[in-house]
Amino acid sequence: MAQEHLNDNSLHQGREENSPPVDNQDGSLDNPQSEPGEARPTLFDRMQARQSTLRTSHPADVGSEEVVEETGGKKPARSRDSIMRRRWRKFKSLKRGYYSFILLIVLYVLSFFLPLFVNNMPLMVTYNGETYFPAFADLVGSPYYPWEMFGRTGDESFVNFHELKEQIENDPTSENSILMPLYTWDPLEGDYVEGVPPTKPSSRHVLGTDATGRDVLARILYGFNISISFGLLMTLITFLLGTFFGALMGYFGGKFDLVVQRGIEVWQTLPSLYVIIIVSSIIIPNFLILILLLAAFGWMGMTYFMRGEFYREKAKDYVAAAISLGTKDSTIIFKHILPNSLTPLIATFPFAVVAGITGLVSLDFLGYGLPPPTPSWGEMLNVGLNNFSGNFQNWWLVIVPVTAMFLTLLMVTFIGEAIREAFDPKVFSRLR
Repeated sequence: MAQEHLNDNSLHQGREENSPPVDNQDGSLDNPQSEPGEARPTLFDRMQARQSTLRTSHPADVGSEEVVEETGGKKPARSRDSIMRRRWRKFKSLKRGYYSFILLIVLYVLSFFLPLFVNNMPLMVTYNGETYFPAFADLVGSPYYPWEMFGRTGDESFVNFHELKEQIENDPTSENSILMPLYTWDPLEGDYVEGVPPTKPSSRHVLGTDATGRDVLARILYGFNISISFGLLMTLITFLLGTFFGALMGYFGGKFDLVVQRGIEVWQTLPSLYVIIIVSSIIIPNFLILILLLAAFGWMGMTYFMRGEFYREKAKDYVAAAISLGTKDSTIIFKHILPNSLTPLIATFPFAVVAGITGLVSLDFLGYGLPPPTPSWGEMLNVGLNNFSGNFQNWWLVIVPVTAMFLTLLMVTFIGEAIREAFDPKVFSRLR
C-alpha cells in the first residue's frame, strides 16, 4: 500500500510538471513550475521570445547585420533573391543568347537613327550664309529642299545632294560647305552612273545595286528596322488578344469556355492566306493593315497556353482566399493570377517574333506584302530571283538578303532558346 501511494504521488507530480500554462483574464499565464511570488510572463512576452528563437534558428530568413554576427560572419545558407533575378542570372550565363540579345537591341535602336548614317541627304549644308540640316529633318519628317534654295532660280525640283557636293568641291573659291553621312545612299534612290543596273559590288556601292539602281546595303539596313518592328508589333497584338481571351476562358470556365473554344475553332478554319490575298487585291496594304491581318489569324494559339495556366492557378489557395474576401474578378485575373502565368508568354515571345518576320518576308516575296518601293527583304529576294541566272550572275541580289534574314532570325532564335532554358521550371520554380 505504501508503494502504491508513492507511485500515485510521483504520477501526480509529473502531471503538474508537464501541465501547460493557464491563461488568465489579464493576458498573463499561470505556470505550475513558477515559484511563488515570481513575475509571470504575459502572452506577448512569450510570443516575442518565440520570434527571437526563430530568428536565431533561421538566420537566412532575416537580412540584418545582427544575424550575420550571431552566425559567425558566415553567409546565409538560403538565398533571398527572387525567382526572376535567378532566371536573369541564368539567362546571362548563356552567353550565346545573352550576347545575341545585347547585339540585337543595339542594332535595333541604331536602326531608328539610320537617316543620320545612311542617307543621300547631308548632315549639314552651309550655302550663301544659310545653314541647313537635311538629315536631321529627314529623321523626324519628309523635308523638301528644291534647287532654288541652292542657286538655281525657278527650279522647284528636289535637289540632288550628290551633284551639289561635286559643285561645292569643284569651286575652290566658294565658302559653301557640305557634310555627308557615313554612307551616302538612300534606299529609294536610283543610281545609273556605273552602267545599266543591276551593278556588282564596288567602292561606290558596297553591296551593289538592284534592277532599278537602288543601293542594296541601304535597303538591307532599312529593311532590318521594318522587319523587326513588324515582328514585335504583330507579336504584341497577338499576345494581348490571346492572353485576354485565354484568361477569361481559364478563369470563368463552364459554358463561357465552351462557347469561346467553339468560336476559336470556327475562326481557325478560315484560310488566312487566301483572306490576306483577297484583302490585298482590294486595297493596297500598308504596314498597319498587314500587322492587323496577320494578328487576326495568329492570336488563337496563345489562348490555349493562357487557358491552361489560369486553370492551374485558379485551383490554388491564394485565389480561393481572394474570392472569399470578395475581390473583384478583374482584380483576381489581372493582379493575382496573370503575374503568375507569364512564363509561357516570355518563353514563346522570341519564337513568335521569328514567325512574324517570316510571315512578312513571305507576303512580300509573293507580292501581297508592303507596296514597292518599300525596302523589304521579301521584295528584295523576289527581285533577286527574277534577275538570277544559272551561271550565278547577279548573285548579290540573292545572297545578301538571305544572309541578312539568316543572321537576324538566328540571333532571335538564340535569344528564345536562352529564355526558354532560363525559365525552365525544372531549374527555377516557385515551388522550390
